[in-house]
Amino acid sequence: MAGKVEARAQAERLLTAFRAAGAVPVEADILQPAEVLLDLYGEDIRSRAYVTRDPLRGEMMLRPDFTVPVVRMHMEEGAEPARYCYLGEVFRKQEHRSGRPAEFLQVGYEIFDRVDPVAADAEVFALFAELLSPLDLRAATGDIGILMAAVKGLTTTDRRKAALLRHIWRPARFRALLERFGGLAPVPPARAALIAQLASGEVPESGAPQIGLRSPEEIADRLSALAEDAAAPPIAAEEVALLDDILDLRAPAPQALDRLRKIADELPPIRPAVERLAARLDALAALGVEVETLDFEASHGRTTLEYYDGFVFSFHAAQEGLPPVASGGRYDALTAVLGQGNSIPAVGGVVRPALVAELGGIG
Repeated sequence: MAGKVEARAQAERLLTAFRAAGAVPVEADILQPAEVLLDLYGEDIRSRAYVTRDPLRGEMMLRPDFTVPVVRMHMEEGAEPARYCYLGEVFRKQEHRSGRPAEFLQVGYEIFDRVDPVAADAEVFALFAELLSPLDLRAATGDIGILMAAVKGLTTTDRRKAALLRHIWRPARFRALLERFGGLAPVPPARAALIAQLASGEVPESGAPQIGLRSPEEIADRLSALAEDAAAPPIAAEEVALLDDILDLRAPAPQALDRLRKIADELPPIRPAVERLAARLDALAALGVEVETLDFEASHGRTTLEYYDGFVFSFHAAQEGLPPVASGGRYDALTAVLGQGNSIPAVGGVVRPALVAELGGIG
């Protein structure tokens, strides 16, 4: 791993380039309020955040990334449109001796602009691709929005759709739910026993006993959900197969687009998201990106940050075992969560300058 001096030098070069692209440099406190923010990160980062308790401010954490603090800042006081850049340390504890650092520099670029989100997606990716081109990295792209649209378009209950959407970023759990909802896997024994008791009247929905910290209303709602799920027919095999086709799709972007358009003929709810992909590829091509060889993986980004809900991307070195040199994506829903009802389309990405230095540097 490159030393801190080399990493800082690369970070400064990247920050200078981001400023030249029109971004305003911003700072974020190292200590961040934990209560809300921890729920916004994926399981991986959430489990590795350094959390402490302040006698006046309550539970706090060392920032595990910059995007969430920058979104909070923008939603509280930012003008529109806005471009921001930043540089500083982030902190993630390591449970095992993986060799990965517990603190490292991160430099990033974020766009808040409601006029043309597709153009903003292309701008961020093309800027990163240009800056990192001396490193000969492999770029991978995806679109969480297409997968979310597919789940929302399934012919099943709203509760089942909500459960699948909640676990999109947990592939194993998502797969288990999809197989159960599709009638391809048995109901877990404990759940099956409770459903049987419900059906027999042994566990009435009203007057349910209070268990642990759940209120009677919460228990009743849970029992109602179990009963609804037991009565719901399986998701059609054809729809499960279409969702599997999307999940397994990995191809150069133009070929992936053709395949997704064919899937949209049978699963129309994904068509708007697929056409956004088409518009994004056109915008990328206009900025000089070679989209004909650009990798598209429909499942890309499902094991990273849970606030991404659209276009996602990453840049990878050929060496095995290294994390992505850069990554990013669209996070429109995050702005609504932190904006208390107000929202704005937003996209951005981060670079690990220590990895840039290790791979030979830029500039």
